[in-house]
Order: sequence, then structure tokens, then C-alpha cells
Amino acid sequence: MTLETVHTDAAPAAIGPYSQAVKVGDLLFCSGQIPLDPKSMEMVGSTAAEQCEQVMTNLRNLLEGAGASLDKVARTTIFLTSMADFAAVNEVYARHFGDHKPARACVAVKELPKAALVEIDCIAAL
Repeated sequence: MTLETVHTDAAPAAIGPYSQAVKVGDLLFCSGQIPLDPKSMEMVGSTAAEQCEQVMTNLRNLLEGAGASLDKVARTTIFLTSMADFAAVNEVYARHFGDHKPARACVAVKELPKAALVEIDCIAAL
């Protein structure tokens, strides 16, 4: 099976030795997105909810750049620096996914790149 890396200027460039996403067969594995503006590469938002809006925009843009969409997402992982932000992030997440409900895990971590409050990765069907 062939691995194909994905890049789109509509999502933040990778800030380390990884790809934005990788296509493998009919699956797309998206790297974790943090609230970076793809043009300026600056952090967006001071609350977890504000940051989650940018994260979801980045994920949508990355998925669309690879030929997928939010309604094709099978699994996500949400990383939070504080579980106190769970409800606020969940509200933003639910609004973006609408009636589609991918499988999901949500974990608290000590810290995230660039002091982000939230990061989300996903696996989608193509």
C-alpha cells in the first residue's frame, strides 16, 4: 500500500518533522491541529473555546485539501491542557460536526506545542 503525504496552504504548515496528513488507501490520517493561523503561523484565541474554533477550521481545511470532509471523519482525539475546558471545547466540537458523531477520545495532557490549550487529530475516510 502506498503512503501519500498531504499538504495544503489552507492549514498550518507542520512545525516539526511530520506531515500535515498522510493518505493510506481509502484512509486519511491527519496530524494534530493546534490553533495556529495558517497564514501568520500565530496562535489564535485566548480561551479553549476560541482556540477550538481555529482548530476545527484547520481540520476542515486540511480534510478538504485532501479530498475529505468533516462528515467523513471516523475518529478524533482531543488533547486538552485542562479538563475544566471539556464542556466549552465539546460545545464547539459538536457544532462543527453537527449530526455526525465520530468515535472519539479526549485526554488531558500536561502541555501542548506553543502553549495551546487544545489540539485535535483525526482519521477520515476518503
